[in-house]
Amino acid sequence: MDGLKDNNFGKRLKTMLKVDARRMFTMPTVWIMLGVSLALPILILVMTSFMGGTTLNPQTGVEETVETFTNVWQAIGSAGGSAMSMDLTSMCNINLLYFLVAIFVCLFVGEDFRSGYVKNLFTVRAKKTDYVLSKTIVLFAASVGMFLLYFIGAMIGGGIAGLSFDLAEVGASAGGIVACMISKIFFALVFVSIALTLATVGKQKMWLSILGSLAAGMLLFTMIPMMTPLNSGAFNVVLCVLGGPLFAAGLGAVSNVILSKTSLV
Repeated sequence: MDGLKDNNFGKRLKTMLKVDARRMFTMPTVWIMLGVSLALPILILVMTSFMGGTTLNPQTGVEETVETFTNVWQAIGSAGGSAMSMDLTSMCNINLLYFLVAIFVCLFVGEDFRSGYVKNLFTVRAKKTDYVLSKTIVLFAASVGMFLLYFIGAMIGGGIAGLSFDLAEVGASAGGIVACMISKIFFALVFVSIALTLATVGKQKMWLSILGSLAAGMLLFTMIPMMTPLNSGAFNVVLCVLGGPLFAAGLGAVSNVILSKTSLV
């Protein structure tokens, strides 16, 4: 931790990033989250393809249609940018990862407080600003991995389920899909920063920070389809690429104040 004592911001941040990255990737939790991100779309697409379709209700004798995915890109989102509907394809898609990201942030940061790592860290004169910035960067990197693995899982699950890969069916294009994924990844910074701020409030009470993060996420959930539709363009990318870091910087400053004004235990 000698590097943390150096007054040079670049050296302090580099040391913090190395420490956080090493701690994160030696925790079983991150590998579980990455594994879930890959397996989730496979299970959703395969299971719904088996359960979907028209079935006969044995009690009423009436045919009932069970909603299912018909196109693999529905697991990524919908085109048009309209507010989220309450159907299966709108609820069970890649947007679920935002809640998984928030939970992981709370668990990772909460472990710092539970183990006493934070108190020891600041004892050797690490800056709270460095801590918040490092956590934001490392946790955002983990969220990028989760979104990319979900995308890979969706392609695998779609292939197994025999779903259509036709972009025209969902009103999207290859460029729109790329822009959509970039927008979704950078929008994750909003959830990372919210969860990080609430984790500094909850500290050892991980359950409190998780509940707060999920509640905040529910308020933002309907914005995601509008901000990151399947037919995203340059406007969506610029909005998320610029807005995500700005939002993270603002809440990062709040997290720094909380750490400075409250007890670390």
